[in-house]
Amino acid sequence: MGDLVSYVHDGHLAIITMDDGKANVLSPTMQAELHAALDRAEADSAVVVLRGREGVFSGGFDLAILRAGGPPASSMLRGGFDLAERMLTFPRPTIAVCTGHAVAMGVFLLLSVDNRIGGEGTYKITANEVAIGLTMPRAAIEILRQRLTPAAFNRAALLAEVFSPADAVACGFLDQVVGMDVLESTVLELGQQLAQLDERAHAETKLRARRTMLEDLRMAVEADRPDFDAIG
Repeated sequence: MGDLVSYVHDGHLAIITMDDGKANVLSPTMQAELHAALDRAEADSAVVVLRGREGVFSGGFDLAILRAGGPPASSMLRGGFDLAERMLTFPRPTIAVCTGHAVAMGVFLLLSVDNRIGGEGTYKITANEVAIGLTMPRAAIEILRQRLTPAAFNRAALLAEVFSPADAVACGFLDQVVGMDVLESTVLELGQQLAQLDERAHAETKLRARRTMLEDLRMAVEADRPDFDAIG
């Protein structure tokens, strides 16, 4: 697809891999390449498998752009949550494969996918905004709220707790964690199962089930707009 995102159409699956060689930051370029890959997956009517590079799912937004501020930073922030909304409303089933660190916007993207499979490991999953002196965006709070248990939501949003894969299923970050030796076969089996779902019923039910959450998310993004615009 581009320099940062690859696309492989394998039977019923569209395998979309983020790899910038570093932290898989969700820069404007990464976001654009992900949208292009999702366009292609939608055209292929494929189940999406979204994954990162070895050791990193995504480290979140590009901090260099954030520190520079101005319109590029504001656009990147809004674009990240637009991407999350697209994943939440994608008409075909989506799977995330997490085998490494998921931080900040990386976590919010992870939580916007229908089913999330983690590989066993020592990586961290954390929404670290409060720990680094940032008030968490309202949109991020809504994404955390719709997936995490109430206790984990408070620990994640208010205390910036760092979660391990071993804790992630009980808290709601992941749906299952499997050994790295069976990860690929587990993803393939799940993808084949989800590909058998009725396309129309899945897409319409997804929108019905998430209607209230999506309304809250869109209102949160609009409420966040002045904060995004004020950066820099």
